[in-house]
Amino acid sequence: MIRPNEFLETVDMIQKEKLDVRTVTMGINLLDCHRETVSETCQAIKEKIKHQAADLVNVCNQVGSEYSIQVVNKRIAVTPIANVGAGFTKEGFIEIARALDDAISEIGIDLLGGFSADVAGGSSFSDLELIASIPEALTQTKRVCSSVNVGSSKHGINLDAVNLLGRTIKELSEKSKENSGFAAAKFVVFTNQPGNNPFMAGAIHGNDQPEIVINVGVSGPGVIARALERKINQNPHMTLNELAEVIKHTAFRVTRCGELIGREVARKLSIPFGVVDLSLAPTPEAGDSVGEILQILGVDDVGAPGTTAALALLNDAVKKGGVFASQSVGGLSGAFIPVCEDKVLADAVKKGALTIEKLEAMTSVCSVGLDMIPIPGSVDANTISAIIADEMAIGMINSKTTAVRVIPVPGKDAGDFVAFGGLFGESVIMAIHNIGKSSRFASFGGKIPAPIFSLKN
Repeated sequence: MIRPNEFLETVDMIQKEKLDVRTVTMGINLLDCHRETVSETCQAIKEKIKHQAADLVNVCNQVGSEYSIQVVNKRIAVTPIANVGAGFTKEGFIEIARALDDAISEIGIDLLGGFSADVAGGSSFSDLELIASIPEALTQTKRVCSSVNVGSSKHGINLDAVNLLGRTIKELSEKSKENSGFAAAKFVVFTNQPGNNPFMAGAIHGNDQPEIVINVGVSGPGVIARALERKINQNPHMTLNELAEVIKHTAFRVTRCGELIGREVARKLSIPFGVVDLSLAPTPEAGDSVGEILQILGVDDVGAPGTTAALALLNDAVKKGGVFASQSVGGLSGAFIPVCEDKVLADAVKKGALTIEKLEAMTSVCSVGLDMIPIPGSVDANTISAIIADEMAIGMINSKTTAVRVIPVPGKDAGDFVAFGGLFGESVIMAIHNIGKSSRFASFGGKIPAPIFSLKN
């Protein structure tokens, strides 16, 4: 039973505490769009996307207005394009990227994810051709996002692919140097990538998903921060486990709001509802920060001792509250720590409290991984590959999703400032230590074997 005070708290969450539905993402299976030629495939892709998603923006706006909850982003995730374009060359995949961009631009979609490949178990011809196309595909399009899954707890880590993607990220940066390397912000490397993640840049429509589906990503770090502040003001002597209960109850209400919106959008579009991803996704706005929650939990500077433990508590409580609120929780579901997109995290980097080594430790207990981190443009490809390998190992060994989205900023060094605008945010450039000391490791190539528990079946 919902008590009157809980109803009023939910109203406050919407009106005063920045509660929104961060994204409604339509997943579309494009496998049936493959044709004999690239041009025919592109035409089929454009026709299917425009047919299936023509009303998505209008319906999201209508439902958001009816319930007074803003749907911030309307997005599409598609079947990994390496599969859709199987047999095509690099030039063909670039054409497909342009077709995807044209299709979603015509119907007002914000971003599209799925220009992707899964090479955890090895790379096919099509996988390698898609990877080769990524730098030009992402610099020639505005709304297309790309990801490559290089590892899993079942297959291990494809280090040959990791090495290749270090060079890909450098090329993305150089090809978009007039925009501070921004094209790299639309690309992410994964281990254990989920097929129902509604958040960019890593959204895909997995091969195990329905023909078409609606997935929802909620947010609410500001809502949780305000709830914690109220409880602490009422009782300054609360314990951490009591604060975890506050987070759980708040995450429950946030998730219920997201599911309500998602199911209503799906109903109006007459397509299945998939999952709610209840991740705490921050924005650059003050008061909408995961870092602020960590400060409220007693860590004065994010990055200080205790940060990882506080983040573990937060991540666990968010998952428990969300799971109780919905039988359809999926995607990533936890706390994101994207440096540029979280003002408190960016400030911690600026003052030197938060380093990339500490961030790596934090990723072992939260969602995603090293996310939206600007690094000096001089960092070499082998060092970037080694950073990716470290993060992938955390995901592989711990059977969790991890990812790397780093942006080498051409012509800038550690401590310099960069701004990408909008939800992508801003930060000072993060220092990378021991640059150039990983070349011999990267040169071995091959594969990092899966852990022993991968034999479980």
